[in-house]
Amino acid sequence: MNITAPSPGNYRWRMVALLFLATTINYVDRQVLSFTMTDELFRKEMMGIGPNQILTQEALDRFRIQYGDVDAAFKFAYAIGFLVVGWLIDRIGTRRGFALGIYVWSIAAVATTFVSSMRGLALARTSLGIGEAANFPAAVKTISEWFPRRERSFASGVFNAGANVGIILTALVVPWLILKFGWRSSFFVTGVLGFVLLAFWWFTYTKPHRNPRVSKAELDYIHSDDEQEQQPLKVSWSKLLSYKQTWAFAVGKFMADPIWWFYMTWLPDFFNSNDALEQRLDLKSFGIPFLIIYIVSDAGSVFFGWLSTQFMNLGWTANRARKTTMLICALCVVPIFFAAKTSSLYVAIALISVATAAHQGWAANMYTFASDLFPKSVVASVTGIGGMFGAVGGILLALLAGRIITAFGYLPMFIIAGCAYLIALAIIHLVLPKLEPVSVEELESVVV
Repeated sequence: MNITAPSPGNYRWRMVALLFLATTINYVDRQVLSFTMTDELFRKEMMGIGPNQILTQEALDRFRIQYGDVDAAFKFAYAIGFLVVGWLIDRIGTRRGFALGIYVWSIAAVATTFVSSMRGLALARTSLGIGEAANFPAAVKTISEWFPRRERSFASGVFNAGANVGIILTALVVPWLILKFGWRSSFFVTGVLGFVLLAFWWFTYTKPHRNPRVSKAELDYIHSDDEQEQQPLKVSWSKLLSYKQTWAFAVGKFMADPIWWFYMTWLPDFFNSNDALEQRLDLKSFGIPFLIIYIVSDAGSVFFGWLSTQFMNLGWTANRARKTTMLICALCVVPIFFAAKTSSLYVAIALISVATAAHQGWAANMYTFASDLFPKSVVASVTGIGGMFGAVGGILLALLAGRIITAFGYLPMFIIAGCAYLIALAIIHLVLPKLEPVSVEELESVVV
């Protein structure tokens, strides 16, 4: 079949729209805390300081260190959740597995409304991390079920853009909620969105061959360059870790995911407290700058996903197309360390916008690795393993970030961000010079 030929039917893109909505709400619930943590009353209450008492610099430094520890607790739970939920989704199915994840994270998000200490906050964020880990294994598995390989990077780029929309909505709505109704309202209102998503997902998602709205022509197109429908394979984590393909995916996640989480967690504080900036942001002024940053990030997610697909349409191999696109993304992140040195708010926003767009482009292509390299029946498990490694990297960086920022400012963190992607790509290429898929026959020989 000519890979550039138009496809019959477009129902599969409704699944991308559903994943886009899920990723948006996932990131709204995740991102609320990074804006709430700039609210002085929230900081005082979490530190046990009365509302009429002064928040000293010493207390603020302690808050940042403990906030980093809370963030590490979230990522620890996220790491464990990724591993377990990916395995679970491959066994009970995408529909039920993702529904369970949405339910858990929504309960945790609403429960954060009632915390009154850093310990309570850590417990709520730990529960949130376990549930939110379901999003990307479920999304990547859905893409592998609904799209042929040549469309997966673009489809992944589109749903992954929901992350940026979630952050934009959070930046626009949460500060208003905090200023109008207090910080507790931000967690309650955003947490309820998860239950709305749960209903949408449960009554919408099916596999393509079970959906009467999918024509035979579109179903044939979905499977045009993929293995035929197969019985689910049960392959252990230890066996999946014996493949260099798994390690290449895991390295890409371990090195890059922590940088994205650093942006999500600390950018509001960077713009609120960075001494180098002549103009700072607060709850009243976060909206427009973050709107700019994450609209550009959205464009990066879609553009770099599209670019990889276009390279393949030109006849490039998946190996050349993916890695070339990822190299471009890595180079775009390098200048970010200037953001910590400039006194111009506008220059800082521009540099961070380019870096976050490049990260999202990198992520869109990384998500296709799992579906490019493994059969559909183990995609969620492989994605879970990679996500677990990404979360472990996030834990390590989160434990250090608050302490580094308190002692040295933001420059060391931005230098780390600028180098991470090039190092990751070099390691990926050493581990996996060519993107060689693992065959169904190979996996069947190690079924447990």
